[in-house]
Amino acid sequence: MKRIAIIGGGISGLSAAFALEEKRRVGVPLEYTLYEATSRLGGVIDTQRIDGCLVEAGPDSFLTEKPWAMDLARQLGLDDQLIGSNDPDRKTYILVKGRLIPIPDGLMFMVPTKILPVVFSPMFSLQTKLQMAMEWFHPPHRAASDESVASLVERHYGTEMVDRLADPLLSGVYGGQARYLSVRAVLPRFADMEAKHGSLGRAMVSARVQMAKHNPAQPKPLFTSMKDGMQQLADAVLARIPASERRTNSPVESLRRGDGQWLVAARGLTDKFDAVILAAPAPATGALLQSVSPTLSSELCDIAYTSSVTINVIYDSSVRASLPPGFGYLVPRSEGKQTLAATFVHNKFPHRVPAGRALLRCFIGGENCEAVLRSSDDAIIGIVRDELRQVLGIKAEPRAALVSRWHRAMAQYGVGHLERLERIERGLRELPGLGISGNGYRGIGVSDCVRSGTEAANRVLTDLGLSAQKGESQLEAQPSYGR
Repeated sequence: MKRIAIIGGGISGLSAAFALEEKRRVGVPLEYTLYEATSRLGGVIDTQRIDGCLVEAGPDSFLTEKPWAMDLARQLGLDDQLIGSNDPDRKTYILVKGRLIPIPDGLMFMVPTKILPVVFSPMFSLQTKLQMAMEWFHPPHRAASDESVASLVERHYGTEMVDRLADPLLSGVYGGQARYLSVRAVLPRFADMEAKHGSLGRAMVSARVQMAKHNPAQPKPLFTSMKDGMQQLADAVLARIPASERRTNSPVESLRRGDGQWLVAARGLTDKFDAVILAAPAPATGALLQSVSPTLSSELCDIAYTSSVTINVIYDSSVRASLPPGFGYLVPRSEGKQTLAATFVHNKFPHRVPAGRALLRCFIGGENCEAVLRSSDDAIIGIVRDELRQVLGIKAEPRAALVSRWHRAMAQYGVGHLERLERIERGLRELPGLGISGNGYRGIGVSDCVRSGTEAANRVLTDLGLSAQKGESQLEAQPSYGR
């Protein structure tokens, strides 16, 4: 009987536990123990009901094009609980000089594929519009090494595109800045398109034509979630994991190797395991591996994380009637606001909010978030209310509000991130029976974390001779072009 420890009870650790439990149920001789430092499992996934509204303290959905979370939901028998975003009403605004400007039609993640909507949009200056036109003739270019997202975007469209579109779009996902994020890790498809076609615009139009030929059916919604909130997914996984296998309020104090086994110390007790899956943030994983492999530990600790605060604010019907249509707005850092994004949840997922309510989900994150984290709930709500008044003219008192702090929860894929992952993979090959998972490696979203946890479980099963499938690199790249 092989014993496996899972350290970390977020969605990555839960996905690893689910994969092991499914193997155990069909007779694979294994036992596992799930350690979580806090009192609850699910990590940043946290759904609450407030004033008749379904409120997400953490992620509110996952990208439909990334299938792993949806596959997990279907394995759990939740097919009929999957819902799509209200895309017919999808419109996103950018705050430009204090005014909300809708992102022009035909912009596919900052790449213009239709000229006239961009030409007539007040979002960009004449100089940027001319650069967009010239970009159509951009020659193929393959960078000799990794570079920042800002560097690639500036080469094609100029600094204004970085400030007003690339940076706001990425800050809502990573909480970081385009000038620090790796283009090969965050937008690999853009780097490939530039190398093959030169112009991102021409490449995107060509890809869209090919997609229409091969997928003529109605396009899928951009986002997918659960009817009763994202916690429905985590709770369904938990229902499959026996309570006897869970150890909450059990921070792991040390991890060591001895006599071919892994020694896990938590709450003053040490237990022996044949394999370990580390599903904690990369720096915490690195700290636990300090005595096992200092080199691997150093690489993991060098993956940076930023913090964020999510503020859900509920208003009455008068505010709802005053808001613009669409999913919400993004704020460039040059606007000098602390709120970087606001989602109109009542439009994005209408069934989550009663007809007489407006639910706004606001986001503060990035380098300057640490000071906000230390502020009181009332102070944070005051910041958000003041900026909502400036941007949307909302002066009404909210019916309710929820402040959710997420300290060092958002991984930053800096320049050279993929090269770091190659070095981490080499270190893992020297430590059979060790798996790592989480948002610090090949994707920060819920679906990426589900895949990461599942792959880590499959890897250690293979190392233990309990899987008939050939082991794969758990850090193998997955195709995408950002989030």
